[in-house]
Amino acid sequence: MRRPAAIVLLALVAGCRPADPAALTTPSLVSARVRDEALASARVWRRPSTPLARANFADNPAGPASFPADMEVACRFTTELPGGTTPKFYCALDSGEVVKVKYGRSNPELAAEVAATRLLDALGFAVDRMYMTASVRCRGCPPFPFVALRCLARTGMKAACLAGARPGREVIFPGAVIERRLPGRRIQARPDQGWTWFELDRIDPSRGGSSRTEVDALRLIAVLLAHWDNKGSNQRLLCPGEQDRPDGGCARPLLMVQDLGATFGPAKIDLHNWRNVAIWEDRAACRVSMKTLPFAGATFPPHRISEEGRQFALSLLRPLTWEQLRMLFDRSGVARFDHLVGDAHDADAWVAAFMAKVDVIAEGPACAAAADLTARGE
Repeated sequence: MRRPAAIVLLALVAGCRPADPAALTTPSLVSARVRDEALASARVWRRPSTPLARANFADNPAGPASFPADMEVACRFTTELPGGTTPKFYCALDSGEVVKVKYGRSNPELAAEVAATRLLDALGFAVDRMYMTASVRCRGCPPFPFVALRCLARTGMKAACLAGARPGREVIFPGAVIERRLPGRRIQARPDQGWTWFELDRIDPSRGGSSRTEVDALRLIAVLLAHWDNKGSNQRLLCPGEQDRPDGGCARPLLMVQDLGATFGPAKIDLHNWRNVAIWEDRAACRVSMKTLPFAGATFPPHRISEEGRQFALSLLRPLTWEQLRMLFDRSGVARFDHLVGDAHDADAWVAAFMAKVDVIAEGPACAAAADLTARGE
């Protein structure tokens, strides 16, 4: 039975800080020097607040603003244009909080992003929070909000583009996913700069940045997920709350992956081809690459993984149980996606593929030491 919509949720989020969608998409810029300093001192990994053995992949992220995945959520349409090419819009809850709503039953990115963010969050990597819903009930929405917003941005013709969007009208989006951004200020010298994977070599542990061990583990897990749409705007350099400096710098900057919708195979939640995506480009050299994926790797260049990075990745991945991963692939909607074929509707098949990839990481001789690779500029 569907739970009553919105009222319970809005009571939960009443204490949340309201978010202005414009503030999400048009942050102030910093100088290139400040941004470079933040990148050098950035962290990519934090010890998870919940031990991995207790990680719950069966429901939405925990917290005071959370809600069950079978709840219908009500909100009010806003006309701020979201980026990207997949259907989405910003919507205001009665509390004043503005969230991003991603929709479309035929869109594989919804389930892929829910699964990938839940996994990375449990492992200690920073991501946005993705919430599944039974549906989103949008007040004042046009029938096709993303198309309407793109029309409005290009033409400015509000009456034509937003035809059908009346204050009293409600449009229901079954199975929509709500995104709440990880709190913090974006650090960027130009709009939508983000960070690219070839910039990870600029992180400097002597300046407070992550060790090569942590960075290599992130690279290796990104290859496992097949995170191929890794352009700069799909990652964020973030300054968490109360870490700001007067010049726009940050005391404890954080690198996070912002958009994980293009994962689990070259066609997104594509089990057959995900199985066939190799972990290693060259196992003897412990070199990883995404050259065989769409965009030929995009901003992810071939890179040699250190033995310390390989072992750290395994220390994060090995404790995951079959049942945890089964919940991950089932409850995220990956195994339930309508357009899957063959055994891709079986969550256990996804778990087996995941475990096989972890085994590939574990097999074989030791990789080169981090200090040796760094000394050689590799």
